[in-house]
Amino acid sequence: MASTNDLKNGLVLNLDKELWSVVEFQHVKPGKGPAFVRTTLKHVLSGKVVDKTFNAGTKVETATVDKRTMQYLYKDGEDFVFMDLDTFEQIPVSTATVGDNANYLLAEAEATVALHEGVPLYIELPTSVFLEITYTEPGLQGDRSTGGTKPATVETGATVQVPLFITTGEKVKIDTRDGRYLGRS
Repeated sequence: MASTNDLKNGLVLNLDKELWSVVEFQHVKPGKGPAFVRTTLKHVLSGKVVDKTFNAGTKVETATVDKRTMQYLYKDGEDFVFMDLDTFEQIPVSTATVGDNANYLLAEAEATVALHEGVPLYIELPTSVFLEITYTEPGLQGDRSTGGTKPATVETGATVQVPLFITTGEKVKIDTRDGRYLGRS
């Protein structure tokens, strides 16, 4: 248990048997009436964001979330298998938990896996990764870096938008948060 005075960004709360991560919080002391804490909470599993207000000093139940750096090994049916780099323990993580991160996940890539009571909640990738273009239409004479974009398939099978001058076989830097092209390697 923790007090609302102990809230900080990233803290995971257990409210009504569901896990919520504190995105933002603000202590408010109005001129009249008791102080309170205004929070923005994000549901750990669904990603739903809600605003919730607590009276100052109220006790809230915190959840223990263990974030470990793990290495992605391979895909086994519907699960992605990760290995803990400290204990070498292998943990299967479901496709639903990995979500869109699968588009940027290569074998032997490192990721942060968040666990609660041994159950994987979500994974966090580095903000950018280098991926090789496996197929894209060839550029035409006169294509410039300030021109438009074209679709390209990367080695993970995902499709990203790249500038017209990029060719098959090049390595490009991709933002894992939104799939944007960031440059060549």
